[in-house]
Amino acid sequence: MAKKRFHGGRAPRPRSLSGVRPRKSLGQNFLIDEEVIATIIEASGVTRDTLVLEIGPGTGALTLPLAEQAGHVIAVDLDPDMIDGLRVKTFGLDNVDLILGDILETDIRKITEKSMEEHGLSELRIIGNLPYYITTPIIMKLLETGTGAKSITVMMQKEVGDRIAAEPGTRASGAITYPVHYYAEVTEICDVPRECFYPVPGVDSVVLRLDLRDEPPVKVASEEMLMRCVKAGFSMRRKTLLNALASLDGYDKNSLSEALIAAGIDPGRRAETLTLEEFARLSDSLQEA
Repeated sequence: MAKKRFHGGRAPRPRSLSGVRPRKSLGQNFLIDEEVIATIIEASGVTRDTLVLEIGPGTGALTLPLAEQAGHVIAVDLDPDMIDGLRVKTFGLDNVDLILGDILETDIRKITEKSMEEHGLSELRIIGNLPYYITTPIIMKLLETGTGAKSITVMMQKEVGDRIAAEPGTRASGAITYPVHYYAEVTEICDVPRECFYPVPGVDSVVLRLDLRDEPPVKVASEEMLMRCVKAGFSMRRKTLLNALASLDGYDKNSLSEALIAAGIDPGRRAETLTLEEFARLSDSLQEA
């Protein structure tokens, strides 16, 4: 799928947002472009057999059209005002559940498995417009906790999305790149200009779809060690791997150098130059050290 590009123009505030006061502390910027909304829903692959978990529904720009396409929608929002507003908008819809809560504290597997069983649905897909300030923690929770989702379609700050979508081992890659590519295949759906939101944020956004892998592309003795290596490697991005990995507990520079050499990696390289396969070799080498 080729990535779509939108050219946002200044749009008047929609009537649907009358009386809505976005909370800056919660990073609220509401999507108001109907073409972008339609693109997200189409790209997400939602059908009548799908349970959708929507993160941060806000005013319901995605929630209502999702309810028309999906078997059932569970929308989780931290803001009680948004939930109260959605209760009015979804009144009479028997396939929408609203949950007031923090997605980082929510037992996703518990609520989604119960809902899928109750409604006879065969797949879970996660969709959301993620607050910029907690994008990475949310994505890591969704990937690491084993939600059982088939895909995760999310909008985020473009700078973060570009790093996630980057090929591991390239200059654009970062600490978030490797775990995402370990757990999922990444597709860039569309760039979303800042003018497609109310209020207009200071940055542009991008929509990505993460299709969860049945099996990771590399095999490692310990996923935990792999993630520790990536995190440590990027903890001091401008330093060599040997120096950056010194933040790993339990290893001195001699053992780190030996592990790197055993993995076929020059200790003088930087983390951003390593492929996922090389990080996997390094992880196993350190595990054996």
